[in-house]
Amino acid sequence: MDSEKIMSYLKDYRISIPVGVILGLILGLVIGWGIWPVQWTDLAPYHLRQDLREDYLRMSIYTSTTIGDGSIATKAWMELADTAEETLAAVRNDPRYLNPQQITSFAAIVGAESSPITPTLEMTEITGIEEEQDEGGGPNWLLLGGLCLVLLVIAAVVIYFFILRDQSKEGVQKEILGTRGRSESDFIFEKDEHRFASQHDVSPTVPDEQTMPVAQFMTTYMIGDDLYDDSFSIDAPTGEFLGECGVGISETVGVGDPKRVTALEVWLFDKNDIQTVTKVIMSAHAYDEDKIRMRLESKGEPVLAEPGKQVLLETATLQLEARVIDMEYGEGAAPDYSYFQRLTLELAIWPK
Repeated sequence: MDSEKIMSYLKDYRISIPVGVILGLILGLVIGWGIWPVQWTDLAPYHLRQDLREDYLRMSIYTSTTIGDGSIATKAWMELADTAEETLAAVRNDPRYLNPQQITSFAAIVGAESSPITPTLEMTEITGIEEEQDEGGGPNWLLLGGLCLVLLVIAAVVIYFFILRDQSKEGVQKEILGTRGRSESDFIFEKDEHRFASQHDVSPTVPDEQTMPVAQFMTTYMIGDDLYDDSFSIDAPTGEFLGECGVGISETVGVGDPKRVTALEVWLFDKNDIQTVTKVIMSAHAYDEDKIRMRLESKGEPVLAEPGKQVLLETATLQLEARVIDMEYGEGAAPDYSYFQRLTLELAIWPK
Protein backbone atom coordinates (compact mmCIF):
# COMPACT_ATOMS: atom_id res chain seq x y z
CA MET A 1 0.00 0.00 0.00
CA ASP A 2 1.60 3.27 -1.13
CA SER A 3 1.74 6.44 0.94
CA GLU A 4 -0.69 8.34 -1.30
CA LYS A 5 -3.39 5.74 -0.75
CA ILE A 6 -2.83 5.87 3.00
CA MET A 7 -3.15 9.65 2.99
CA SER A 8 -6.37 9.44 1.01
CA TYR A 9 -7.82 7.06 3.58
CA LEU A 10 -6.75 9.30 6.46
CA LYS A 11 -8.47 12.28 4.81
CA ASP A 12 -11.73 10.36 4.93
CA TYR A 13 -13.39 11.32 8.26
CA ARG A 14 -15.13 7.95 8.40
CA ILE A 15 -11.69 6.38 8.83
CA SER A 16 -9.65 9.09 10.58
CA ILE A 17 -12.14 9.71 13.42
CA PRO A 18 -12.46 6.04 14.62
CA VAL A 19 -8.72 5.48 14.27
CA GLY A 20 -7.94 8.70 16.15
CA VAL A 21 -10.33 7.80 18.98
CA ILE A 22 -8.83 4.32 19.35
CA LEU A 23 -5.23 5.58 19.29
CA GLY A 24 -6.15 8.29 21.80
CA LEU A 25 -7.68 5.73 24.17
CA ILE A 26 -4.62 3.49 23.95
CA LEU A 27 -2.26 6.43 24.54
CA GLY A 28 -4.37 7.66 27.47
CA LEU A 29 -4.37 4.22 29.11
CA VAL A 30 -0.61 3.87 28.74
CA ILE A 31 0.05 7.33 30.19
CA GLY A 32 -2.62 7.24 32.93
CA TRP A 33 -1.94 3.69 34.11
CA GLY A 34 1.73 3.16 33.35
CA ILE A 35 3.76 6.35 32.99
CA TRP A 36 1.94 8.79 35.30
CA PRO A 37 -0.47 6.80 37.50
CA VAL A 38 -2.74 8.68 39.87
CA GLN A 39 -1.23 9.32 43.32
CA TRP A 40 -3.77 9.52 46.13
CA THR A 41 -3.17 11.74 49.17
CA ASP A 42 -5.09 12.74 52.29
CA LEU A 43 -7.40 9.72 52.17
CA ALA A 44 -9.71 8.78 55.02
CA PRO A 45 -9.01 5.67 57.18
CA TYR A 46 -11.74 3.93 55.15
CA HIS A 47 -9.29 3.68 52.22
CA LEU A 48 -6.40 2.20 54.23
CA ARG A 49 -5.16 -1.36 53.95
CA GLN A 50 -6.83 -3.89 56.25
CA ASP A 51 -3.88 -4.10 58.69
CA LEU A 52 -3.54 -0.30 58.87
CA ARG A 53 -7.29 0.10 59.49
CA GLU A 54 -6.95 -2.36 62.39
CA ASP A 55 -4.00 -0.40 63.84
CA TYR A 56 -5.98 2.85 63.52
CA LEU A 57 -9.00 1.34 65.30
CA ARG A 58 -6.85 -0.18 68.09
CA MET A 59 -5.27 3.20 68.84
CA SER A 60 -8.69 4.90 68.74
CA ILE A 61 -10.14 2.32 71.14
CA TYR A 62 -7.20 2.66 73.50
CA THR A 63 -7.22 6.46 73.48
CA SER A 64 -11.00 6.91 73.82
CA THR A 65 -11.34 4.39 76.65
CA THR A 66 -8.22 5.58 78.50
CA ILE A 67 -9.12 9.27 78.63
CA GLY A 68 -12.88 8.67 78.58
CA ASP A 69 -13.60 10.76 75.48
CA GLY A 70 -16.49 9.27 73.52
CA SER A 71 -16.08 11.78 70.67
CA ILE A 72 -12.81 10.11 69.66
CA ALA A 73 -14.58 6.75 69.39
CA THR A 74 -17.47 8.20 67.38
CA LYS A 75 -15.14 10.05 64.99
CA ALA A 76 -13.01 6.94 64.36
CA TRP A 77 -16.13 4.81 63.78
CA MET A 78 -17.59 7.27 61.26
CA GLU A 79 -14.30 7.62 59.36
CA LEU A 80 -14.11 3.85 58.85
CA ALA A 81 -17.55 3.98 57.14
CA ASP A 82 -18.81 0.59 55.96
CA THR A 83 -15.51 -1.13 56.90
CA ALA A 84 -16.05 -0.35 60.59
CA GLU A 85 -17.85 -3.59 61.54
CA GLU A 86 -15.35 -5.73 59.66
CA THR A 87 -12.40 -3.91 61.24
CA LEU A 88 -13.87 -4.16 64.74
CA ALA A 89 -14.39 -7.90 64.25
CA ALA A 90 -10.73 -8.29 63.26
CA VAL A 91 -9.61 -6.28 66.32
CA ARG A 92 -11.77 -8.49 68.59
CA ASN A 93 -10.03 -11.57 67.22
CA ASP A 94 -6.56 -9.96 67.52
CA PRO A 95 -6.73 -7.30 70.29
CA ARG A 96 -2.94 -7.13 70.87
CA TYR A 97 -2.43 -4.54 73.62
CA LEU A 98 -6.15 -3.97 74.22
CA ASN A 99 -8.18 -5.75 76.88
CA PRO A 100 -11.75 -7.04 76.33
CA GLN A 101 -13.27 -4.34 78.56
CA GLN A 102 -11.84 -1.58 76.35
CA ILE A 103 -13.26 -3.17 73.18
CA THR A 104 -16.65 -3.70 74.86
CA SER A 105 -16.76 -0.09 76.07
CA PHE A 106 -15.88 1.19 72.61
CA ALA A 107 -18.57 -0.96 70.99
CA ALA A 108 -21.13 0.36 73.46
CA ILE A 109 -20.21 3.97 72.66
CA VAL A 110 -20.51 3.58 68.88
CA GLY A 111 -23.49 1.21 69.06
CA ALA A 112 -21.75 -1.68 67.31
CA GLU A 113 -22.83 -5.30 67.63
CA SER A 114 -21.46 -6.77 70.83
CA SER A 115 -21.10 -10.37 69.70
CA PRO A 116 -17.56 -11.23 68.60
CA ILE A 117 -17.15 -12.56 65.08
CA THR A 118 -15.10 -15.72 64.65
CA PRO A 119 -13.46 -15.91 61.22
CA THR A 120 -14.81 -18.78 59.12
CA LEU A 121 -13.09 -20.56 56.28
CA GLU A 122 -14.89 -18.40 53.72
CA MET A 123 -13.90 -15.19 55.51
CA THR A 124 -10.27 -16.40 55.67
CA GLU A 125 -10.25 -17.14 51.96
CA ILE A 126 -11.77 -13.74 51.12
CA THR A 127 -9.26 -11.95 53.37
CA GLY A 128 -6.42 -13.85 51.74
CA ILE A 129 -7.62 -12.82 48.29
CA GLU A 130 -7.92 -9.16 49.35
CA GLU A 131 -4.41 -9.22 50.82
CA GLU A 132 -2.99 -10.70 47.64
CA GLN A 133 -4.76 -8.00 45.62
CA ASP A 134 -3.48 -5.24 47.95
CA GLU A 135 0.12 -6.45 47.65
CA GLY A 136 0.35 -5.14 44.10
CA GLY A 137 2.13 -1.85 44.58
CA GLY A 138 1.99 -0.75 40.92
CA PRO A 139 -0.63 -0.55 38.20
CA ASN A 140 -2.56 -3.63 37.15
CA TRP A 141 -0.63 -4.44 33.99
CA LEU A 142 -2.76 -7.50 33.22
CA LEU A 143 -5.92 -5.38 33.09
CA LEU A 144 -4.13 -2.67 31.12
CA GLY A 145 -2.86 -5.22 28.60
CA GLY A 146 -6.36 -6.68 28.24
CA LEU A 147 -7.89 -3.27 27.54
CA CYS A 148 -5.21 -2.47 24.98
CA LEU A 149 -5.79 -5.83 23.31
CA VAL A 150 -9.54 -5.15 23.03
CA LEU A 151 -8.86 -1.73 21.52
CA LEU A 152 -6.41 -3.23 19.05
CA VAL A 153 -9.04 -5.76 17.98
CA ILE A 154 -11.55 -2.96 17.43
CA ALA A 155 -8.94 -1.03 15.42
CA ALA A 156 -8.29 -4.12 13.30
CA VAL A 157 -12.01 -4.53 12.59
CA VAL A 158 -12.33 -0.88 11.57
CA ILE A 159 -9.30 -1.10 9.29
CA TYR A 160 -10.62 -4.30 7.72
CA PHE A 161 -14.08 -2.91 6.88
CA PHE A 162 -12.84 0.43 5.58
CA ILE A 163 -9.59 -0.54 3.85
CA LEU A 164 -8.77 -4.21 3.46
CA ARG A 165 -12.20 -5.30 2.29
CA ASP A 166 -12.08 -2.84 -0.61
CA GLN A 167 -8.66 -4.08 -1.62
CA SER A 168 -9.77 -7.71 -1.53
CA LYS A 169 -12.25 -6.96 -4.28
CA GLU A 170 -9.36 -5.89 -6.48
CA GLY A 171 -7.47 -9.14 -5.81
CA VAL A 172 -4.91 -7.65 -3.41
CA GLN A 173 -3.71 -10.09 -0.84
CA LYS A 174 -4.76 -9.15 2.65
CA GLU A 175 -2.13 -8.06 5.07
CA ILE A 176 -1.90 -10.15 8.15
CA LEU A 177 -1.98 -8.10 11.27
CA GLY A 178 0.26 -9.81 13.76
CA THR A 179 -0.29 -9.26 17.36
CA ARG A 180 2.70 -8.66 19.52
CA GLY A 181 2.69 -10.49 22.85
CA ARG A 182 2.89 -8.33 25.87
CA SER A 183 5.02 -9.43 28.77
CA GLU A 184 3.47 -8.80 32.16
CA SER A 185 5.62 -6.99 34.68
CA ASP A 186 5.38 -8.11 38.23
CA PHE A 187 5.74 -5.17 40.59
CA ILE A 188 4.83 -7.06 43.72
CA PHE A 189 7.59 -6.67 46.25
CA GLU A 190 7.07 -9.04 49.15
CA LYS A 191 8.78 -8.22 52.38
CA ASP A 192 8.77 -10.24 55.58
CA GLU A 193 8.12 -7.70 58.29
CA HIS A 194 10.03 -7.98 61.57
CA ARG A 195 7.28 -7.28 64.08
CA PHE A 196 8.24 -7.03 67.69
CA ALA A 197 4.81 -7.52 69.21
CA SER A 198 4.90 -8.49 72.86
CA GLN A 199 3.66 -11.97 73.74
CA HIS A 200 2.21 -10.60 76.98
CA ASP A 201 -0.54 -8.08 77.52
CA VAL A 202 1.15 -4.67 77.49
CA SER A 203 -2.04 -2.71 78.14
CA PRO A 204 -1.52 -0.42 81.12
CA THR A 205 -2.99 -1.44 84.44
CA VAL A 206 -5.55 0.96 85.84
CA PRO A 207 -4.31 2.37 89.19
CA ASP A 208 -6.57 3.30 92.05
CA GLU A 209 -7.90 6.79 92.73
CA GLN A 210 -4.80 7.91 94.68
CA THR A 211 -2.27 6.86 91.99
CA MET A 212 -4.08 8.02 88.85
CA PRO A 213 -1.76 10.13 86.66
CA VAL A 214 -2.45 13.83 86.33
CA ALA A 215 -1.94 13.50 82.57
CA GLN A 216 -1.73 10.64 80.08
CA PHE A 217 -0.91 10.78 76.35
CA MET A 218 -0.39 8.42 73.40
CA THR A 219 1.98 9.21 70.55
CA THR A 220 3.00 7.18 67.49
CA TYR A 221 5.93 7.68 65.13
CA MET A 222 5.59 6.15 61.64
CA ILE A 223 8.21 6.14 58.92
CA GLY A 224 7.70 9.01 56.53
CA ASP A 225 6.86 11.52 59.28
CA ASP A 226 10.19 13.33 58.93
CA LEU A 227 8.97 16.28 61.04
CA TYR A 228 7.74 14.13 63.93
CA ASP A 229 7.88 16.14 67.18
CA ASP A 230 4.96 15.64 69.58
CA SER A 231 4.68 17.84 72.70
CA PHE A 232 1.99 17.99 75.38
CA SER A 233 1.08 20.42 78.13
CA ILE A 234 0.85 19.00 81.66
CA ASP A 235 -1.91 20.61 83.71
CA ALA A 236 -3.18 19.87 87.20
CA PRO A 237 -6.89 18.96 87.72
CA THR A 238 -7.35 22.54 88.91
CA GLY A 239 -6.02 23.84 85.57
CA GLU A 240 -2.65 24.90 86.95
CA PHE A 241 0.23 24.56 84.48
CA LEU A 242 2.79 22.03 85.75
CA GLY A 243 5.10 21.56 82.78
CA GLU A 244 5.46 19.92 79.39
CA CYS A 245 6.60 16.64 77.89
CA GLY A 246 7.10 15.21 74.44
CA VAL A 247 8.84 12.89 72.00
CA GLY A 248 10.94 13.82 68.96
CA ILE A 249 13.46 12.45 66.46
CA SER A 250 16.95 12.21 67.93
CA GLU A 251 19.07 10.36 65.35
CA THR A 252 18.75 8.90 61.83
CA VAL A 253 20.77 6.41 59.78
CA GLY A 254 21.52 6.34 56.09
CA VAL A 255 20.60 8.98 53.52
CA GLY A 256 17.63 9.75 51.32
CA ASP A 257 13.91 10.12 51.95
CA PRO A 258 12.08 9.18 54.02
CA LYS A 259 14.39 9.52 57.02
CA ARG A 260 15.29 6.29 58.78
CA VAL A 261 14.92 7.11 62.47
CA THR A 262 17.17 5.03 64.74
CA ALA A 263 16.54 6.90 68.03
CA LEU A 264 13.78 8.99 69.62
CA GLU A 265 14.19 11.27 72.62
CA VAL A 266 11.62 11.53 75.42
CA TRP A 267 11.79 14.74 77.45
CA LEU A 268 10.12 16.20 80.54
CA PHE A 269 10.02 19.87 81.56
CA ASP A 270 9.03 20.87 85.08
CA LYS A 271 8.16 24.51 85.78
CA ASN A 272 9.67 24.06 89.26
CA ASP A 273 12.96 22.66 87.93
CA ILE A 274 15.64 24.49 85.94
CA GLN A 275 16.67 21.37 84.00
CA THR A 276 14.76 19.45 81.29
CA VAL A 277 15.25 15.71 81.70
CA THR A 278 15.77 13.64 78.53
CA LYS A 279 16.23 9.95 77.75
CA VAL A 280 16.93 8.45 74.33
CA ILE A 281 15.04 5.34 73.15
CA MET A 282 17.34 3.60 70.67
CA SER A 283 17.06 0.79 68.13
CA ALA A 284 19.01 -2.43 68.72
CA HIS A 285 21.58 -1.42 66.09
CA ALA A 286 22.15 2.04 67.59
CA TYR A 287 22.29 0.64 71.13
CA ASP A 288 24.99 -1.89 70.17
CA GLU A 289 26.98 0.57 68.02
CA ASP A 290 29.48 2.25 70.36
CA LYS A 291 29.96 5.40 68.24
CA ILE A 292 26.25 6.11 67.93
CA ARG A 293 25.60 5.31 71.57
CA MET A 294 28.39 7.57 72.82
CA ARG A 295 27.17 10.42 70.59
CA LEU A 296 23.61 10.12 71.88
CA GLU A 297 24.65 9.88 75.54
CA SER A 298 25.21 13.64 75.45
CA LYS A 299 21.46 14.09 74.86
CA GLY A 300 20.29 11.72 77.58
CA GLU A 301 20.51 8.27 79.07
CA PRO A 302 20.33 5.61 76.28
CA VAL A 303 17.54 3.03 76.55
CA LEU A 304 17.04 -0.02 74.31
CA ALA A 305 13.61 -0.05 72.67
CA GLU A 306 11.69 -3.21 73.56
CA PRO A 307 7.96 -4.01 73.60
CA GLY A 308 6.59 -3.22 77.07
CA LYS A 309 9.76 -1.36 78.10
CA GLN A 310 9.17 1.33 80.76
CA VAL A 311 11.34 4.45 80.83
CA LEU A 312 11.21 6.66 83.96
CA LEU A 313 12.01 10.39 83.95
CA GLU A 314 12.02 12.44 87.18
CA THR A 315 12.27 16.14 87.92
CA ALA A 316 11.85 18.14 91.12
CA THR A 317 8.05 17.71 91.31
CA LEU A 318 7.07 15.44 88.39
CA GLN A 319 7.55 11.83 87.40
CA LEU A 320 7.00 10.58 83.81
CA GLU A 321 6.70 6.96 82.77
CA ALA A 322 7.11 6.32 79.01
CA ARG A 323 5.98 2.84 77.99
CA VAL A 324 6.60 1.15 74.62
CA ILE A 325 3.15 -0.08 73.60
CA ASP A 326 3.96 -1.33 70.10
CA MET A 327 6.98 -1.24 67.80
CA GLU A 328 8.15 -2.51 64.45
CA TYR A 329 11.50 -2.32 62.70
CA GLY A 330 11.83 -1.45 59.02
CA GLU A 331 13.77 -3.25 56.31
CA GLY A 332 15.74 -1.88 53.42
CA ALA A 333 19.17 -0.55 52.50
CA ALA A 334 20.26 -0.32 56.13
CA PRO A 335 21.59 -2.68 58.81
CA ASP A 336 19.12 -5.04 60.46
CA TYR A 337 17.07 -3.59 63.34
CA SER A 338 18.54 -0.15 62.68
CA TYR A 339 15.45 2.03 62.17
CA PHE A 340 11.83 2.10 63.23
CA GLN A 341 8.92 1.47 60.90
CA ARG A 342 6.56 2.36 63.74
CA LEU A 343 6.82 3.06 67.47
CA THR A 344 3.91 3.78 69.84
CA LEU A 345 4.57 5.26 73.29
CA GLU A 346 2.28 5.92 76.25
CA LEU A 347 3.28 8.87 78.46
CA ALA A 348 1.88 8.99 82.00
CA ILE A 349 2.77 11.78 84.45
CA TRP A 350 2.40 11.78 88.24
CA PRO A 351 3.30 14.42 90.82
CA LYS A 352 6.16 13.37 93.11
